[in-house]
Amino acid sequence: MAETQTVRCTINGIPVEVPTGTRIIEAAELVGLGIAHYCYHPALSAPAMCRMCLVQVEGAPKLVPACVTPVAEGQVILTESEPAQEARQGNLEFYLQNHPLDCPVCDKSGECKLQDYTHAEGRRRGRSAEPKRVLGQDDFGGDILYDGDRCIMCTRCVRFMREISQSERLGVVQRGSRSIIDTFFDFGVEGDPFAGNIVDICPVGALLSKDFLHKARVWDLDGAPSVCPGCSQGCNIRIDTRDNLVMRLRPRLNPDVNSYWMCDYGRLGYEWMNAEGRVTRPLLRETNGEVSAQAWQPAMVALVDALKRAVAASAPVLLIGSPMLSNEDNGLLLRLARALGPCDAIFRSSRAASEITLPGFPMLARRRDLAGNVRGLETLGFRRVGNDAGQGGLPDAADRIVIALGDALADAPPGYAGEARLFAALAHAASPAVAAARFVLPVTTCVEAEGTFVNFEGRVQRFWPALNSPGHARPAWQVAGVLLAGMEAGRAPADAARAFLSLADVCEAFAGLSYETLGTRGARLRESAMLEAAGSP
Repeated sequence: MAETQTVRCTINGIPVEVPTGTRIIEAAELVGLGIAHYCYHPALSAPAMCRMCLVQVEGAPKLVPACVTPVAEGQVILTESEPAQEARQGNLEFYLQNHPLDCPVCDKSGECKLQDYTHAEGRRRGRSAEPKRVLGQDDFGGDILYDGDRCIMCTRCVRFMREISQSERLGVVQRGSRSIIDTFFDFGVEGDPFAGNIVDICPVGALLSKDFLHKARVWDLDGAPSVCPGCSQGCNIRIDTRDNLVMRLRPRLNPDVNSYWMCDYGRLGYEWMNAEGRVTRPLLRETNGEVSAQAWQPAMVALVDALKRAVAASAPVLLIGSPMLSNEDNGLLLRLARALGPCDAIFRSSRAASEITLPGFPMLARRRDLAGNVRGLETLGFRRVGNDAGQGGLPDAADRIVIALGDALADAPPGYAGEARLFAALAHAASPAVAAARFVLPVTTCVEAEGTFVNFEGRVQRFWPALNSPGHARPAWQVAGVLLAGMEAGRAPADAARAFLSLADVCEAFAGLSYETLGTRGARLRESAMLEAAGSP
């Protein structure tokens, strides 16, 4: 294979060697030098219209736009020369000519590039005495509001709809200082499943999410990197929270999975993360039917004793897993179930009628499986039951040890829990079927614990806790590890990283993987394991 041709240059005195065709703005990023820009976005075409990225190249007759100018051999590039700084300051003054000074009420305040650049090198005071233009807001449909007064005409939104979503729903209307972004006739962005991305890429507060409107100030938000549980695509996301409530979800860059984008189904489907009515303490149902809240230690001791008695009676095991919980949670429970005796491991999950693909980045789609870890459970050895609504298919519970993880069993027939020799529910909320279990143990959701999902193509990806767990809830892998230690006189995993390593004992596909090897972009399962999982029912 031919070697990649490279060129050498210096940027602000720093030697740089980059592949031929690399643009100046990209070369500067490689050495940690950010060049101001508005219209440029790495995943879109570059029109060089904002003129903020003008830099000086020795020997060139005038300043050049860094977003479209490729690096040439021997170039001496200056991003902080006096002409370059004057150009940026002049451009900022023009942008602020009609921009409203409403930062205190703007949702973009705190993460706005116009704020950042003006604070860094704008004029201390404006010189214009003319009244500002007033355009007002426009409802673009769906979750999108447009504030024309704040728009700086970078056209990122127009190019996203044209190039990535490939849905010509936005355009530039009028000319010169009267230019605005508008929809065509009565066709807004409503119905486009990826339209929410234009809010993410807008560098100012011109495009607003109705869902996030005036909900929180960005400097009050805490955040954690995570993986979207909305489908089996496994989009990398950031969960922004305030006061232990999820405020919004945003895409996080992963070129191997979702690039800079995510679908609106995953973006807006987070309300369940803030659900109330959680189980907060272990609950034990006595033989007389009374239910009492217990501390973890006596509850676990009682459950281990009950399991040992059921195992002595040769009771088979039914394990109901959850594709909304991590490999660590499901894998440790599967290991426990197999240690108890013959085990039938099942799960239920909703499925959509079809996939919805992002045309400009076809690797990304809203997949049919509407849960984040379907592939993980299939790889571990669980089998899918029930219909595409995630209902039905529950096997008979009579004389079995039934362990249910995260499944509310809302469609279970009356008395389902009472038929089992022993019913233990590791649950988030107490539905009627769960409440009838002999043991109800509070466990965390995937946004309250550390763990991993496996996406549709077999990529294992980490997520981190974004919310504090309610009450005494614990990760299911921790509960399963303690129970397993009680049954086998072993040691429970001390943390999620060790729980993940123990998955190799349950399924060879996870052998050789660790949190360190996964990093922030994930890693593929072994090819043989992926083929086996793909062929599973």
